[in-house]
Amino acid sequence: MFITLETDYAVRITSVLCEKGVKTDAKSISEEAAVTLRFTLKILRKLVGAGLVKSFKGTRGGYIIDMDPKDITLRMVIEAIEGPYYFSRCLAPECECSQGSANECSCRKAFGEVSDLVRNKLDEYNFYDLINADKKDKEAVQ
Repeated sequence: MFITLETDYAVRITSVLCEKGVKTDAKSISEEAAVTLRFTLKILRKLVGAGLVKSFKGTRGGYIIDMDPKDITLRMVIEAIEGPYYFSRCLAPECECSQGSANECSCRKAFGEVSDLVRNKLDEYNFYDLINADKKDKEAVQ
């Protein structure tokens, strides 16, 4: 199981914006993240909608991270693209358990616990730490 390519790109794009910390045009973001401009724009719309990124219109427009990178978690970016994380579809509010009552299904309980563990772990990673870890790794190589 992998996260989608769109989500992987969203993490890259968020990292670029967190590193820059200033208003940046979509083309520059696209180039630095190694994502096509069209896909970058699609992802940026979702990140704006989630309140993680702020957009500016016009010829001097662009995008800027709208939160402190310390407050942006991997879970926030993943869920901005994918929606709420559930280990199994059976946990989604709109899904009915095929095994009878959701309260009686032992699989649903186990899947719920796994989902909680993953969500909590994703919340432990923020973009400030991720960016600085990357910088330290690059400095160590030089």
